[in-house]
Order: sequence, then C-alpha cells, then structure tokens
Amino acid sequence: MTVRVLKTVVFMGSARDMAAAWGGDSRLGTRVLEWVKSVLSARSEELGGETIKHDVTVFDPLDVFAKEGALATSGGELRHPHFFYRSGEAPSEMNAMADVIRAADCFLVVTAEYNHTIPPALSSMMGHFGGSCYAYKPSGIVTYSPGPWGGSRVAVALRPFLSELGCLPVSKLACFPSPTDLFEADGTPKDPSHRMLKQLPAMLSQLEWFAVALSNQKSMVGIPS
Repeated sequence: MTVRVLKTVVFMGSARDMAAAWGGDSRLGTRVLEWVKSVLSARSEELGGETIKHDVTVFDPLDVFAKEGALATSGGELRHPHFFYRSGEAPSEMNAMADVIRAADCFLVVTAEYNHTIPPALSSMMGHFGGSCYAYKPSGIVTYSPGPWGGSRVAVALRPFLSELGCLPVSKLACFPSPTDLFEADGTPKDPSHRMLKQLPAMLSQLEWFAVALSNQKSMVGIPS
C-alpha cells in the first residue's frame, strides 16, 4: 500500500502568555495544541488504497510575531501584508511562511474564542497572506474554552472567515470544554477513552478525504482560471 503524506499546517489562535490574576494556565490552549500535534503525528489511516499520514507544521502567534519571527516586521497590526510586496521584496522569513502555507494540503485551526469570536492574533496571522495561498484546500476547526461550550461560538465565526480565504472548513468540529479536565499540561489525555476525544479523529477523517480529493482533482485538471 502506498503512503500519502499530507502537508498539514496548524494555526494556533491564541497569543496569550500571561496567567490570570485568579490563577490557571498562561495559555490554556497549549494543552489542546500539544494533543492535536500528537494525534496528527501518530495518525495512519487507510483511504482509497493509500495510507494517509501527516507532515505537520505549526504556526503559533507567540513565535511568528516574536522578535525574530516570520511576521515580526509587520506585527499583529498587519502593517505589511505579504501580498502587498513586489515579488522578492518581502522579508525572507515571511516568504518562507508563505511558501509553507502555499504548499500545504490542508489546514487545522486550534483556537479559543475571544469575546465569542476570532482572536485578533489568528485573523492577523492568517490574513497576512492572500487567498491564493489557501485556495482549494480544506480546513478543520478545533476550539476550546474553560466554559461548557468549548469555544463553539468562535467556530461559527471561523466558517465564513476560512471560506473567504478559500480553505473551506469540513462540517465536523472538535470543541473541548474545560481542557484542564481533559488534558495534562503537556497535552496527554487524562482519560484516553473520554468520549470528547473522539471528535478529533472523526473530523480528521473528513479533512483527509477532502484533502486527497482536492489534490487529485488539481493534479488532473488544475484549478479554475
């Protein structure tokens, strides 16, 4: 059986790096992100006579907006979008990030909800790059929150955002309430059989199906002009 390795880019939504005065993690989503990474790295699924695996790249706003980060010169304010530059004039780190996004087969967004909508670091990070980098590739949404709804309201906001970029989200979601109850600090599930954890594999099955289908179609007929 042949192996198809999907180039999977994961965008982390939260740039928080400070614990609240009342305690807790400096960034709750790190637990979720680490678990998602481990699931992707271990995944090996049969689809259409192929074994599907993932080559994972993570773009984290704590890194890309840092002093030496790919988007440091532009900042979270999105002062210098990549697609505003003439060819070859963008910072090399920004070009490298654009190349990775353009080469991806599919995307995952792992995010909290800020004021029940998209965190500004996430919309800025992804919005630095034009729709041609994202187009004709599927995306999947993973959300979390300390409350009972698991960040599901940001999933509603992300659907039109991702669709406008051209990476249409699959229908299944993975929404995790109270991540401290589900995951250790390093992302290890506290109860590997917990029913909430079944959301991610189900969503990834959709993501992989669409990623393979779109890749095959692009190889056969290209994309619309």
